[in-house]
Amino acid sequence: MITQQNKKLAQWAMEYALKNGCQASRINLYAGSNTSFEVRDMKIDRLQQASESGMNILLYVDGRFASYSTNRLDKKELERFIKEGIEATRFLAEDKARTLPDPSRYYKGGMPDLQTYDSKINSIQPDDKLGLAMSTCEEIMGKDERIISAETSYSDGDSASYIIASNGFEGESSTSSFSLVGSVSIKGENEVRPSGYWYDASLFYDSLIKKGIGTKALERTISRLGQTKIKSGKYPMLVDNMNASRLLSPLIDALYGSSIQQNNSFLLNKLNEKVLGSNVSLFDEPHMIKAPGARYFDNEGVATKQMSIFENGILNTYFINTYSANKLNMDPTISSPSIITMKMGDKNQDQLVASVNKGILVTGFNGGNSNSTTGDFSFGVEGFLIENGKIVQPVSEMNITGNLLTLWSNLIEAGNDPRLSSSWRIPSLLFNDVNFSGL
Repeated sequence: MITQQNKKLAQWAMEYALKNGCQASRINLYAGSNTSFEVRDMKIDRLQQASESGMNILLYVDGRFASYSTNRLDKKELERFIKEGIEATRFLAEDKARTLPDPSRYYKGGMPDLQTYDSKINSIQPDDKLGLAMSTCEEIMGKDERIISAETSYSDGDSASYIIASNGFEGESSTSSFSLVGSVSIKGENEVRPSGYWYDASLFYDSLIKKGIGTKALERTISRLGQTKIKSGKYPMLVDNMNASRLLSPLIDALYGSSIQQNNSFLLNKLNEKVLGSNVSLFDEPHMIKAPGARYFDNEGVATKQMSIFENGILNTYFINTYSANKLNMDPTISSPSIITMKMGDKNQDQLVASVNKGILVTGFNGGNSNSTTGDFSFGVEGFLIENGKIVQPVSEMNITGNLLTLWSNLIEAGNDPRLSSSWRIPSLLFNDVNFSGL
């Protein structure tokens, strides 16, 4: 957590910068810690513990801008650091687009606690953390003679920040995280070594699923035995909720102001146009209590609010921070999404599988890329062949190709099963007419 003493130091640093040649400044104090306990085959493999704290200082000097960071939080050190930073900034090229946000856009406070921090984090004993990693590994070891190795880990961490800006913003936030992971590799046929994993994550220790992670990881790995390629062609594609965000990520990247400004977005000049299927509606919902990604302000201090990103396939917003807005002569929105949600259907993954006559369930992506300017993509995938509504055969070493706008225009149905441990709450997704290349 950020101490009151360090908050006063940040306030002093901002005033000192303004008195020594800055016209504006923003200070971000940050602190965090994390621990990790890793186990391999019931033996401790690695223990890690780290903590950090520091100050990031943004200086606006005579139409020029620079950002400097230090972990030496001492007044004498900061005096020299700030003065040298101001002098160095004067050598940079002028960039009048670099400004602080309009103060009217700042978060003003007064909202309920979003409950993203678990005060219990500092009272959990190391033996309990190691015990969770060990018990997860024990769920795997000896359960199948084909097991080559099992790796499990428990990790937790917390982070806090305190931001002040010279034109009137002050805000602080803190969050915690806990995760438990199990992964397995087993002997297959012809030197093939299938591997798989499962995990859970939570903001709160008591909410973390602590049993069954290793068992689920082993089940998923065994299900991949006998993987093969199938005939190339167009098939319906069902992507599970562990991997659906992989297909969303290029869409979101194309909405950032930096991509728009550099003409490096396949959604350039598409605002208020229908670009995706009518059943695609995505939202940013930043104020969900006890949810990863929840926040009242972004990294500039700008207040967050619920936003429609796509509604019935129509693009409703870009993510435009202050700098991009000034460069593009556009209205600013927010620097990035907080919690992405999707309008869901009424079926879980099993029910979606049952609706497919012949298609492929994708449970993993293996490399590939997408073109940020055109939206064309090629991804390696693995998963399972579906026939007559049932999973019949694991498949691997296949690629899907196409264009992201076409793909999302061919969304048949979204499931009702997003993973709530992620800030991108995307359910299983069923697409039609996807190009698969295999045999």
